[in-house]
Amino acid sequence: MKYPVDIEAGKRFVDRIKDRVPSVGGFNGMMYVPSGYEKPVLVSGADGVGTKVQTARTQGNSYKGIGIDLVAMCVNDVVTCGAKPLYFLDYISTGEIRLDELDQFISGILDGCQISGMELIGGETAEHPRANGYDLAGFCTGIVEAGEIIDGSLIKPGDVVMGIESSGLHSNGFSLINDMLWRHKIFIKDMGEELLTPTTIYAPLVRNLIDEVPILGMSHITGGGIPENLPRCLPEGLFVNVDYNAWPLPEVFKKIMLAGEIAEEEMKNTFNMGIGYCVVVPEASVVETELIIDGHDMRSWVIGTVQKL
Repeated sequence: MKYPVDIEAGKRFVDRIKDRVPSVGGFNGMMYVPSGYEKPVLVSGADGVGTKVQTARTQGNSYKGIGIDLVAMCVNDVVTCGAKPLYFLDYISTGEIRLDELDQFISGILDGCQISGMELIGGETAEHPRANGYDLAGFCTGIVEAGEIIDGSLIKPGDVVMGIESSGLHSNGFSLINDMLWRHKIFIKDMGEELLTPTTIYAPLVRNLIDEVPILGMSHITGGGIPENLPRCLPEGLFVNVDYNAWPLPEVFKKIMLAGEIAEEEMKNTFNMGIGYCVVVPEASVVETELIIDGHDMRSWVIGTVQKL
């Protein structure tokens, strides 16, 4: 009798993973809470890569970068409060177990975890025979001392917002991108590498910044762009008038805007526009913050000052 789900292929995939992640394969993943915390707070986040995985499918099924994206989208959210990443779990849904393709996802996830300084302790690969393509979700947990949580409450007028460069589109706006590809407004052969560049993982940089300068607030710029995400780290009654001329707009966004005849405001509310992460610091700390970011081979710009409404 032939079953619609290939159980043996699933077992072979688990065996492949266990060669690199011995803890994977049981019913759950475990980790000791690190010592040295007086009042440890666990910080969790879950996210996915959206329809970027469909774009990767049109580019010869190149999925390793998507695995890095999955980790980045989760861990970049968790570290905005100052948490240190601890562990990661993944969920992959597919219509058919294709070992080489799934191996690419896991390789990317492992690379992302290594960059972030955390462990992959488990996950789930579900075969849904009638599904088309892949769907991915990730779950990340970090830890922070209760008295060291960065929640934006110390931000005041006059503090400075520094924007840190993105590596490109990251993992947002791909429903629009895929529609443009379908309508032949843009072409993979011209923009494939730019479209699929993995999302920057900011965790190592954030840890360095927290250790060296007074970080008052942080924001991961994802879906909704700067207008939706930056205000999330600000106390009520404060705002930032972002200067979009403070940094050079990357070419990939110019190409998309021109090819799709997309209004500038729609671009700002859909894409990160070249800024993947923001930190709020006192004005006196701007130069030191810039030097630390530069030491991580990233560029940054002062993109606004906090003001009263």
